[in-house]
Parts: sequence; structure tokens; C-alpha cells
Amino acid sequence: MITASARNNAEWCDAMCRAHGTPGVFGERAWTSERRTPPLYPDAVTLSPYATAREVLDEIDREAPGCSVKDSFGRLDLSADGFEVLFEARWIHRPATLAAPVAPDDVHWRPVRSARGLAAWEEAWSGGDESLAGLFRPELLADRATTVLAGTTDDGARTVAGAVVSRSDSVIGVSNVFAADDDLDRAWSGCLATVARLWPGLPLVGYEHGDALDAASRQGCVPGATLQVWLAS
Repeated sequence: MITASARNNAEWCDAMCRAHGTPGVFGERAWTSERRTPPLYPDAVTLSPYATAREVLDEIDREAPGCSVKDSFGRLDLSADGFEVLFEARWIHRPATLAAPVAPDDVHWRPVRSARGLAAWEEAWSGGDESLAGLFRPELLADRATTVLAGTTDDGARTVAGAVVSRSDSVIGVSNVFAADDDLDRAWSGCLATVARLWPGLPLVGYEHGDALDAASRQGCVPGATLQVWLAS
């Protein structure tokens, strides 16, 4: 399941990069980008536990500030190459056979279909952080494997929660789950209920840490192995 999760996550990172006009490259054991990726997104993602530091580092830009590597299997040691661990997280999965949570009835979850809706989603997701403005570009809406989900109130006028869904052949990836009021349990239940309704029959995967991991676990997501994100120091 970790291999499928890592591939799914790399495909989402590549979708984000393609929306910014800088697609990466899928190798046998790693996805890499020779150009600096958008903020918060890694320059490489390992796809195999046998990926080596050289296979990853030789294919990315280590000169520009902000170089980062997501080691999906937590096996690399990049400290000798000038990197330090930015954070650790755990992969999660939720079996397709598990009953979907009951979504809160006061929040309507649906796919974002317009550039205006995506801008509203991003504003809610970022909490108004201007440094992240324009990160989620309208080109994402044309990506057939990517769906941005918004939880709205007031007849769709206000975005209060959301997530990004990345579809692969064998799994559904979920990332960027947020709640404007910080109630992540409600956000996860609404997201999972929507995923089960729109894409039934596939297991859900992703990764989380901290309070987000706790909330996902309470909604039936099973924590798995640890991954690490390394940042050039």
C-alpha cells in the first residue's frame, strides 16, 4: 500500500507542477523535478524503498533556495548532503469496504468547477496568506485525475472546508484537508462521505501528522509507516 500511496502522491505533485508549467519526470525509483517546484511541494518523491540519495539528488536543482525531498519510505539519510528533516508524517489508508462517515448536514460538499470557486477555496485553505496566493491555478480544474472539493455554507457563498482528491488506478489520494473553524473531524467526515459517494470501491490513501492525523484516524483512516520530508539547510 505504501508504494501505491507514494505513486499517487507523486502524481499529485506532478499535477501541481504541470499546472505551473514545470512538469517533473517519473523514473523507476523516484519522481523528480529539475526546476524548483511550487511552494510547499517537494522537488523529489521516492517511489521505491531502494531509491538512493544519488538517484534523487542528481536530478533536482540543489542551488536555488528551498530544495526539498519527500522520502516516502523513510530510508534515506541526506544529512551529509546538507539536508535536515523538516517533518515526519505517517501514511494513512482507509479500506473501501469501510462504511462512509455521515457528513455534517449543514455543509454541502461538491467539486470546484470554476476559477472563481477555486480562488475562494484557496483563500479559505490558506487563511488569507498572501504568500500562497495563486498556488492552486485554474489549470488544475482541467486535470482529469484531480478534483478540488469544497465544503460550503450559505448556498455555496462561503467555503468553510475542503480537500484535494487525486485519482490513481488502484487508490484515491486525499490531501490538503482543511477546516476554516479548525474542526478537522467534521472536515474529514464530510470529505470521506463525498469521496465514497463520488468514487466508490477504491481505498483511500494519503499522509498526515499531528492533529490532522488524529482527526483522520477517528474517521477510520489507519496510520501506517513513517515518511520524511528533507529540506536543504
